[in-house]
Amino acid sequence: MEYIVEAHKKEYGEEPLLIVRAPGRVNLIGDHTDYNDGYVFPMAIEKYIWVAVSKRKDSYVRFYSIDHEDRKRINLQNLRYKKEDRWANYCKGVLNVFNNRGYKIGGINTTITGNIPEGAGLSSSAALEVATAFSLKNVFNLDISKVEMASYTQEAENKFVGVHCGIMDQFISILGKKGNAMFLDTRTLKYRYVPFNFKHVKILITNSNVPRGLVESEYNDRKRDCERCLEVLKEKKRGSALRDYDLSDLGDIMGMLPEVTRKKCIHVVEENQRVLKSEEAIKRGDLVMFGKLMNRSHESLRDLYEVSCPELDWLVKRAWETEGVYGSRMTGAGFGGCTVTLIEEKSIPVYEKRIQQYERIFGFTPEIYISEPTDGVEVVKN
Repeated sequence: MEYIVEAHKKEYGEEPLLIVRAPGRVNLIGDHTDYNDGYVFPMAIEKYIWVAVSKRKDSYVRFYSIDHEDRKRINLQNLRYKKEDRWANYCKGVLNVFNNRGYKIGGINTTITGNIPEGAGLSSSAALEVATAFSLKNVFNLDISKVEMASYTQEAENKFVGVHCGIMDQFISILGKKGNAMFLDTRTLKYRYVPFNFKHVKILITNSNVPRGLVESEYNDRKRDCERCLEVLKEKKRGSALRDYDLSDLGDIMGMLPEVTRKKCIHVVEENQRVLKSEEAIKRGDLVMFGKLMNRSHESLRDLYEVSCPELDWLVKRAWETEGVYGSRMTGAGFGGCTVTLIEEKSIPVYEKRIQQYERIFGFTPEIYISEPTDGVEVVKN
């Protein structure tokens, strides 16, 4: 905490008014369902973005990233996406949404740091958006609910940054709860907490460290595939999203779409059902069933949705081969990023030994994080 305070004082010559902390997330099951009005089952993790903020007397916003050793300065009246602004575009997008919605905000000085690995699929961008939005809410006393804030930060990423993500990442970063995963219906935004605190069993996240350079374009391509499939389904049966259809409906349109497109929709339909079954399994304490559903999810993401990669598949297979592992899968958008594994605590050293050859084979160094479910965004100093 003192580190960011001292950095802010050195950069701007003043103490921050407040410091906000927003967590990253791991999705336990339910990937590529959120932008299809489906179900997801994420948890907030114990890795964070911190934003320190103080007010200015003009309409300028200054961003200082400690980790990037980078500075940006923009005027609230001239908020435009610039490729060269990279990380700052996520902050600018939030400012732009607040401006467009009529909220009265002024200039601020911000200092940013974090320990969520970038490009790992653990939602460092969503956490940055959420921390920015929560800072604005508190500094300018804005009347915004947490659910509204999730929608605004998603809008920033969709419309300003240009990534057509669903609402899950921002939602769990805002509304996460310690000791609980979350079942979220992304259509209605109704959610419920599911206690996820099993003695001697851990959530283990393995970062493949595979660069994810094409993830945004591939992500948007798959969203378009789902939209094309939906339009064909609507001609046969009324519905507004893939969640409104089942496998028999997809069978009825065989031949009307390329098989590669229909396969992606099969994944979404089946993944929604796996999320529903997963919630029930956790409520019963049935970790064996939950693990099997995780495994089926990975196979579907690999074979049907085609968003896995050899490195992720290798890590998942090593987990499947480890005694004490209930289930393992890739998590997030894919094309690199992380796997998530439900594992007996005593088996973690065995798994770590099994993946020792990863760097020699693939040329990337894996990183392992163990996390409990944690709380969502909060002010940690004011």
